[in-house]
Amino acid sequence: MGRTWVFDVDETSLFNLPYFAKHGFGAEIFNPTLFYEWVDSAKGPALPATLMLYRKVISLGFKVVFLTGRTEAHRKGTEANLKWAGYPTWERLILRGASDSKSTAIAYKSNERKKLEEKYGYRIHGNIGDEWSDIIGTNIGNRTFKLPDPMYYVG
Repeated sequence: MGRTWVFDVDETSLFNLPYFAKHGFGAEIFNPTLFYEWVDSAKGPALPATLMLYRKVISLGFKVVFLTGRTEAHRKGTEANLKWAGYPTWERLILRGASDSKSTAIAYKSNERKKLEEKYGYRIHGNIGDEWSDIIGTNIGNRTFKLPDPMYYVG
């Protein structure tokens, strides 16, 4: 399929700061119902530096794959938000399916990157995320980039 960059979504490509600002910046107990209402509203802004990188890798002819821990139930909102925020095109948007629900973030993302390379023929050149689970494990690519995340930690 070609040279590929893998982008995480939350706190890498899209920023959920407006949600967390309304909910105590993590001081409140996390409410998944409220968070996924926010996700489905498709109002998360782009992180400017990531959007610049996205545009650059597209201009250089790389394929873009978004790999997120969001579930398939939130595909429509995620697609709408990516487009609204300035990410109009991608090769694949990979979300967690029901069979992935028990996997750790590292295992899930490693397995999906492995499928990209071994099953679909992509060659991962770059991989960017805000959590270590986005960029460690297997099939991580030639270069990995870790963004800081002041909002939360995924173990």
